[in-house]
Amino acid sequence: MRQVSGTSALAAPRQDAAPRRASWALSPYALPLNALRILAKCALPLIFWFSAGRLVRWALLLLAATISHGSWYQARLVVVMFLFTLVVMTSLATTVGMLYVVREALLETQVRRAGGEAKESLLNALNRTALVFAGIYTTWGFVAEDAREFSGIDMMRQPDRYVLDAGSGNDSGVMRGLINLDPKVSLATMAVAYVVKWYFGRRHEAGEGRFSGMLATLGELTFAFYGLNAIAAAVGARSDWIGHRSAVAAWHDLAAGAEDGIPGWKQVSEWLGDVWPHVIDALAIPLAWLTVGILVYGAYAEDTQTTIRGTRLEQAAVHLERTHNWTRLALAKLSAGWTSRWIPLLNSLRLTVRGGAPLFGLFALCYVGLHIGGDYLLRAGRYLTASEEPYQWLATGEPVVYVVDLVVTLVTMCLIAATFDLAATRARVRANGGAAVTGEIAEPDRPSPSE
Repeated sequence: MRQVSGTSALAAPRQDAAPRRASWALSPYALPLNALRILAKCALPLIFWFSAGRLVRWALLLLAATISHGSWYQARLVVVMFLFTLVVMTSLATTVGMLYVVREALLETQVRRAGGEAKESLLNALNRTALVFAGIYTTWGFVAEDAREFSGIDMMRQPDRYVLDAGSGNDSGVMRGLINLDPKVSLATMAVAYVVKWYFGRRHEAGEGRFSGMLATLGELTFAFYGLNAIAAAVGARSDWIGHRSAVAAWHDLAAGAEDGIPGWKQVSEWLGDVWPHVIDALAIPLAWLTVGILVYGAYAEDTQTTIRGTRLEQAAVHLERTHNWTRLALAKLSAGWTSRWIPLLNSLRLTVRGGAPLFGLFALCYVGLHIGGDYLLRAGRYLTASEEPYQWLATGEPVVYVVDLVVTLVTMCLIAATFDLAATRARVRANGGAAVTGEIAEPDRPSPSE
């Protein structure tokens, strides 16, 4: 009897340890450890996806810079803009691919597999994510980095021509392949891109076509880039006229009057101007990338009713379903695809909220800290490879940038995946009333040996 009692006494701490491990695994403060766990399991495929994406991206930029000079100049620039669109599509495929290859390491995925959910293909994840990714990539200015790299590659190909022509006042065309396109050519190409965007966008909304989402994204990006070129040319030609318009002049007068008439207005506006970019970098951009990750993993991404269930919009949707078919058709046309683009975003935001403020706060903190650390790592790499030999930085600079980007990107992708994993698991546990979740997070209660 004493032996049995002793066995029970020894088993009791192990019993109590299981709930503690489950509680810690569900804690938002376990986010960094979960990210490192995912990185350790999926390092090789992540490195492959990043390296392949970087190679394709660099090859497209080099090809675009090479094509941007020569005869039939405007026709060449049309091709250059299209290649630049493919650069953004490459970023889409690389990001989605990196997030996709780590999904089997997520505990949420294990729960779904245990529930009988089939494995989703990479193509489905690309289709679902493409349109929202394009909006995020262009809205938050990530495309500016691609444009800067194109300009840098073009200048490094022929620096002498750029310097000599700039000194003589001539337009060498170097670094201007993305802005020298004639506005009339831009408008004509925009029309073609709009047809592609509209046709494949409707097919994507109807769930038709394996590549409809990506082709719609390609059409939308092409339409946007050629449109921006046409607008930039038009605004540049009429900048003085716009500056002297009565509405613009009135707005400047109103802002100047507020600074003079309202005490502290100038100080507050300057403070907001200094703080706002940091708010964007610290909160909005991490949330944007987290949204992409959630869409890749397909959490409630395509069910409109799931998004609005329990909110005031649900009653509006019920009322809309009762209206005439022509009314619903008109609303769908007027929305111009709003639901297909932003319903997934709303779903992603709701899942983030369900994960809790501490989880998102720690994710944003880790995201910002990781990128700050990446800047210091880049400085350290350049310092270690510095040499008195002239132009040696041309040979050492790019490998250092590659290694730093590799480390930062891989950890960022694992951080996004771990945040989704914790948010989805915590939401599932809360929905089950705190019951244990299958998988590696928690184990069901077991009777002690004494029983």
